[in-house]
Amino acid sequence: MEPDSLPAVVRLSGTASRPAARPDVDPATRRAGLAYAVAAFAFWGFVPVYFKAVREVPPFEVLAHRIVWSVPFVALLVALSRGWGALAVVVRSPRVLRMLLGSAVLVAINWLTVITAVGAGRILETSLGYYINPLVSVVLGVLFLGERLRRREIVAVGLATIGTSILTFGLGQPPWVALILAFSFGFYGLLRKVAGVGALNGLLVETTLLLPVAAAYLVRRSIAGTSTFGTDAPWISMLLALGGVVTALPLIWFAAAARRLRYATVGVVQYLAPSLSFLLATFVYGEPFTAIHAWTFACIWAAVALFVGGSLFRRA
Repeated sequence: MEPDSLPAVVRLSGTASRPAARPDVDPATRRAGLAYAVAAFAFWGFVPVYFKAVREVPPFEVLAHRIVWSVPFVALLVALSRGWGALAVVVRSPRVLRMLLGSAVLVAINWLTVITAVGAGRILETSLGYYINPLVSVVLGVLFLGERLRRREIVAVGLATIGTSILTFGLGQPPWVALILAFSFGFYGLLRKVAGVGALNGLLVETTLLLPVAAAYLVRRSIAGTSTFGTDAPWISMLLALGGVVTALPLIWFAAAARRLRYATVGVVQYLAPSLSFLLATFVYGEPFTAIHAWTFACIWAAVALFVGGSLFRRA
């Protein structure tokens, strides 16, 4: 499995086997890997634009379409990569299937939270959640995997806690969106780490397990005449049908990057995603950024600097 010190969005979304990339790979391979990494995390950073475009569609319907359209698209990718053999091993293991059912529920919660938050104009809080997520995963590693916190990581977690507390007391309530995103993806990654299943195979099993519920929901809306797909503007239906591509395409780029780059490098690039979402929220969509937010993000960014800096220092 991947090194335990790798930040969650890298460690927990990658393949089950150790990528072949090493620090001494040739410059062309590194450049290609960096391009793939930037493409993947930039895509995730700008994905709120997609959810903003479909904000008039009920969040549950957007989620259902994302699940339904992901299944054939990811199945095609598995077929092209000749991954059916590895997939057969997965589906024959009741233990792994139970873990993937749990991770499927968690990723559905994560997706639904993002869809709902973006539609409600809370992109800033989703950004906060994904900044916090790697630190949450470090704590989960201590609690469930017997890992030990290094001094820098203890300080980083403390700073993240202070930042979250500032926002909680400043706004009069916890930043639920950020916390749900951080913890749902943290526990999702924990299950995927233990399951040891590759990114595409795991996503195919997860979306297939969710498919009956998603399909039944869409059929019920269609029968009731409340479905958006095919009845609203054609471009909305097209965007909903692209949900599978939106889900899987950055995952492909991520996997390509993980094979070509050092873990520490990918771990740094991962913060491009919440940074871009932060810029979208404040400069494009005009979400309020108060002094409370400034203090909160200052603590989070300091925590991220310690966390990433420690990782780079250990791997230098």
